[in-house]
Amino acid sequence: MSGKKIKVLSLTRFKKLNFKVIWQDIKEAISGTERDFTETSLGQAIFILAVPMVLEMIMESVFAVVDIFFVSKLGADAVATVGITESAMTVVYAIGMGLSLATTALVSRRIGEKNKKQAGVVAFQAIMVGVIISVCIAIPGILFAGEFLKLMGATDSMADEGYMFPAIMFGSNMVIMLLFIINAVFRSSGDAAISMRVMWFANIVNIILDPLLIFGYGPFPELGLAGAAVATTIGRGLAVIYQFYLLFRGSHRIRLYWHSLKIRANVMAKLIRISGGGILQNLIATSSWILLVRIIAVSGPEALAGYTIAIRIIIFALLPAWGLSNAASTLVGQNLGAKQPERAERSVWITGYINMIFMGSLGVFLAAFPEFFIRLFIADAAVVQNGTMALRIISFGFLFYALGMVLVQGFNGSGDTNTPTRINLISFWLFEIPLAYFLAIVMKMGLTGASISIVAAETLLALIALFMFRKGKWKLREV
Repeated sequence: MSGKKIKVLSLTRFKKLNFKVIWQDIKEAISGTERDFTETSLGQAIFILAVPMVLEMIMESVFAVVDIFFVSKLGADAVATVGITESAMTVVYAIGMGLSLATTALVSRRIGEKNKKQAGVVAFQAIMVGVIISVCIAIPGILFAGEFLKLMGATDSMADEGYMFPAIMFGSNMVIMLLFIINAVFRSSGDAAISMRVMWFANIVNIILDPLLIFGYGPFPELGLAGAAVATTIGRGLAVIYQFYLLFRGSHRIRLYWHSLKIRANVMAKLIRISGGGILQNLIATSSWILLVRIIAVSGPEALAGYTIAIRIIIFALLPAWGLSNAASTLVGQNLGAKQPERAERSVWITGYINMIFMGSLGVFLAAFPEFFIRLFIADAAVVQNGTMALRIISFGFLFYALGMVLVQGFNGSGDTNTPTRINLISFWLFEIPLAYFLAIVMKMGLTGASISIVAAETLLALIALFMFRKGKWKLREV
């Protein structure tokens, strides 16, 4: 047999082997695995962790888009009300994500140290902190929903007709908080497939209930905008019940036992200390979005509605990338726990390159055809024009978003939540908001100016994070 034929046969066999291995990894990733990610090859570890995390975030992306699709049928005022509420709900998300960051750092570190019992202790303390905080948010959120809408620039009619939406969303924030925290427990332990199934369950229920409760099909009441909030709450609430079932009855990497359900002040203090940086980190970022909405609201409900739809589409694109970033965070925590800092660093670089390729390609696509995607949600000419412009401009920054989010999650996975906090403060509060005000209000560029400020701020964030990450101090973090 000639050397050329041998080479062709070897290549064919190699391709078949690769396809077979990839397919096996996909099945393992989706069904769940007991694999030790501190010993598995990095490429395979990232792949097996990232597949369910990306699928989890894809479903969350679908939920965000489907939700606004049905709400948009109620008119621009309804879309704007959702936009205002979501901008403030980001405070809840910020707290939930901050607690999730601390939970991820501590649970993944304990798993890397092969201390599963202590990982379960951390999980329970995180749940208790989330419950306490969510009660403190729910009470004022219910009582002052209408006043909040007016404060954020809503018209009197928007506040009178739409106040139930923020009241329900804030009142039920506990299910959001627990969904974030418990999914972080599973994800950081290496059971990313469980988090994926939980999120799919929550969002499929929501997608089914959305049109039924908004428009009142069949025996269901027609609740209008409030129906969207009720559907979301039911979907997420059922998912939280499922999470607790798995924590107590499951046979996975991490479990909660009745005898261990005690308040551990030292563990809770450590969680609060680390999550303090994570919460502040996310509050800085998300509160800047609230101020952006307030700046954009000056340009009128059409600009605000267009921006809201554009942001939902961008969230649809970004959430899978966040799933990939979460894989880096888990690997950093577990490998630092296993005393392998160089391996932890390599996991971030590899994930960053993959994310940049994915997000860069997607950004080009959205920038080329923005109007097509906006028109999928609404036909109002003024809203379409504003949404198209915002989507095109913001899409130009996708490459930097991709790199920045992976680097930030690398810091967070190590337990260093303070560095991302400082980076966010500089990028969003000291740079983005002043720039948005100057361009949108002073220079009278409106939504165009605000959109430019988003791209500029995210680019600055990625560059600062790159500089800080290369210094390597995060590798020395003890949690």
